[in-house]
Amino acid sequence: MAAHSGMTQNTGTAETIRGFLGVFRYSRRAVELVWTTSRGLTIALGILTVLAGVLPAAMAWVGALIIDAVIETAQQMQAAGEASLTRVFTLVAIEGLIVAALAGAQRGISMCQSLLRALLGQRVNVMILEKALTLELSQFEDSEFYDKLIRARREASSRPLSLVTRTFGLAQNGVSLVSYGFLLVQFSPWAVVVLMIAGLPSFFAEAKFSGDAFRLFRWRSPESRMQMYLETVLAREDHAKEVKLFGLGHLLLDRYGDIFRKLYKEDRALTIRRDTWGFGLGLIGTVTLYAAYAWIAATAVAGRITIGQMSMYLMLFRQGQAAVSAILSAIGGMYEDNLYLSTLYEYLETPVASRQGQTTRGPSPDDGIRFEGVTFTYPGAPRPALKDIDLHIRPGESLALVGENGSGKTTLIKLLTRLYSPDRGRILLDGLDLVDWDEHALRQRIGVIFQDFTRYQLMVGENIGAGDVRYLEDATRWQDAADMGMATPIVEDLPAGFETQLGKWFKDGQELSGGQWQKVALSRAFMRTEADVLVLDEPTAAMDAAAEATVFEHFRKLTENRIAILISHRFSTVRMADQIVVVQDGHIIEHGSHEQLIGLNGHYAHLFHLQAAGYR
Repeated sequence: MAAHSGMTQNTGTAETIRGFLGVFRYSRRAVELVWTTSRGLTIALGILTVLAGVLPAAMAWVGALIIDAVIETAQQMQAAGEASLTRVFTLVAIEGLIVAALAGAQRGISMCQSLLRALLGQRVNVMILEKALTLELSQFEDSEFYDKLIRARREASSRPLSLVTRTFGLAQNGVSLVSYGFLLVQFSPWAVVVLMIAGLPSFFAEAKFSGDAFRLFRWRSPESRMQMYLETVLAREDHAKEVKLFGLGHLLLDRYGDIFRKLYKEDRALTIRRDTWGFGLGLIGTVTLYAAYAWIAATAVAGRITIGQMSMYLMLFRQGQAAVSAILSAIGGMYEDNLYLSTLYEYLETPVASRQGQTTRGPSPDDGIRFEGVTFTYPGAPRPALKDIDLHIRPGESLALVGENGSGKTTLIKLLTRLYSPDRGRILLDGLDLVDWDEHALRQRIGVIFQDFTRYQLMVGENIGAGDVRYLEDATRWQDAADMGMATPIVEDLPAGFETQLGKWFKDGQELSGGQWQKVALSRAFMRTEADVLVLDEPTAAMDAAAEATVFEHFRKLTENRIAILISHRFSTVRMADQIVVVQDGHIIEHGSHEQLIGLNGHYAHLFHLQAAGYR
């Protein structure tokens, strides 16, 4: 039993050591990242690091020579009445040059680190954002993945440079330690051994608590994200109305404080343990230092070393111990940086679905859009959002989707635009499965305005131009799209026309009403002049019934030769469509024209009569 217990303990220790060593696998990648960011600065940092490592030992050696030269010169003056101070002054000048060189090297290291910090922070953030552009919509809607993204953005942008800085610091102190050891070994090889061993207890304690801090960092991601969200709700203008109106401020602030207190309690416990152990184990180094002082002083009293050598060895031992502590601290810090960097590379190496489609046109342009047995379930959802959907929309036809909120109407549009892929069945455009289409070519064919369209804090023209990034700054296209989207009168009333800044985040920004924003968003859809499929997902919900009817009548005229898909809760608008689909719980329960569905006297007719009664 004892043997088994010993084997288990040894195995656990071995696994801990392997885990500790394995976590440094990111060090090489971080160094490569810094190297490729700026080779010149990296080389300069390396050279300055070596200089900063060698010069302290040289300074200690010259200092010892100065003391011995002063004593020797004083003895000569006592014996002969006079002596030359040339050697003393020369050595003092040399030490002054060494001090100046060391200060210059340290200042250069600081400058290189500052410049690399700016360059590397920008590069890592760009890498994170570039990766975000390749991700699927479902990944952004996955809370666990979103936590991974938050962790990567919060810490990893600064950790690569921190890791490299510690690596160069490790090299600098390593060079210093070698030079100190070269001089100390002349006093006693045991001095070097004692110097190395004294710092190990603090190092192991620091490494353990670094791992604990990282695990705490990972566990608390949901709470930290909730804190960030509460800050956004309490401090953003688009939330201020409801926060004030409903009196939510103090309630949300109290919740924010509760999260902080929970996190602080965990931080406080870790900090107390870390610093208590650090102080206790650090005393070992202090005791070792003063024992070495006594040893060196006794050796000088015995006459085995000169006073200059005594001062040099004392300084070497003090600086050597500081170098050992710095090395061990750097290794512990590198361990911690590697732990945090794992979140960055875990995010950057997230698998991305391959986009194999390369076709830019289908074999049957007259076939339009087909849904064939399409079923789709959101990740983690208990039941399908759409099930066994069969639908055919021919070119030039308009389709209206009707149903309660959550019935699957918007999901159908997300599948059509390939933001998601069906679990079963297929969707075809011009007789070609969407998975075989080139993604860029497919989306150029489709213009969509969702009900939760984005209100960009940009100029009016850019808000419209966002509909086709190729013409984001094309004023002529802005004007044409605004005419089709009925936004021209709104633009003409703004102080700087298309150049007017929208939103309140920036100076002189103008805010629009909900209906005005919806016309700007509608204009955005018309930026895609090549689009022969236009989708409006309740984009006019903020307009009154008369304004919405005018917009849809205008929209219908502009889409006579295109496929138009409308989602609306107003049946006065829906009845204009060539065919109407009623969706309920992910199924198509009714399909036909307005007259046909009224004749069926089913769900559509019931909803239509309920709404009509409200207008009587």
